[in-house]
Amino acid sequence: MPGALSPLVAALIEEVGFGGVYLSGGALSAELGMPDVGLTTASEVVERARRIAVSTRLPLIVDADTGFGEALNVARTVQELERAGVAGLHLEDQENPKRCGHLAGKRLVDRESMERTVRAAASARHDAELLLIARTDARAVEGLDAAIERARAYLAAGADAIFPEALRDEEEFRAFRQAVDAPLLANMTEFGASPLLDLATLQRLGYDIVIYPVTTLRLAMGAMERGLRALREEGTQERLVVEMQTRARLYELLRYDDHVAADRAAYQFAPSGDGDRHDS
Repeated sequence: MPGALSPLVAALIEEVGFGGVYLSGGALSAELGMPDVGLTTASEVVERARRIAVSTRLPLIVDADTGFGEALNVARTVQELERAGVAGLHLEDQENPKRCGHLAGKRLVDRESMERTVRAAASARHDAELLLIARTDARAVEGLDAAIERARAYLAAGADAIFPEALRDEEEFRAFRQAVDAPLLANMTEFGASPLLDLATLQRLGYDIVIYPVTTLRLAMGAMERGLRALREEGTQERLVVEMQTRARLYELLRYDDHVAADRAAYQFAPSGDGDRHDS
């Protein structure tokens, strides 16, 4: 499930043939111009999730951070995301302000507090099919054994699946799988604490979901930075055109002709020609 921080990216992920899309809290906060330290609000996450969910037929899993508050806030977050059309979400056991799971300085809530969060989330669901994933950041703070014990406690509290963050090597991924009898999510983020294991390896290790949360953002930002520097230095984008998505390809992805056909069918409206297609 690659990260889709916008509906357009979600549409591309579906067209390429992936099995699902993921909305990363880190990618969303970065796209809003903020670091991933718990500054985004529940309403911002829900609104982005809603827009992505309606843009694709693929299941969407959302990073709901710590749930945006205490038990009642967590319950509301779950219900709002459910109404937005998501297939699942994950909640984490960090204290606020939270940090990126692959950075130092994380602090955890006590296990009992996270169990309350999970119970509140589980009981708030109206749709029993909504996938509730408990993320634990305990590996980096308390060690692997503690992360396993927390995972078991969160499952007992009502979680459907576990997201063990920042496992250090293939052996830790294997050990966690052997110790926890539940669906597991693997995070293959770049530049993090975990090795970039390929899909075949993760399948062999027994992981059920794989997310690539910030890959699309990093690809886009890398290309934009190179292009903007070239434009600034050369005074023209002519050399960059071959690297760009064409207008025709963008319209294809946006299903432009389908919308025109629907408009024509409903209102007997016919565009006058290519001149109607303008960029702004």
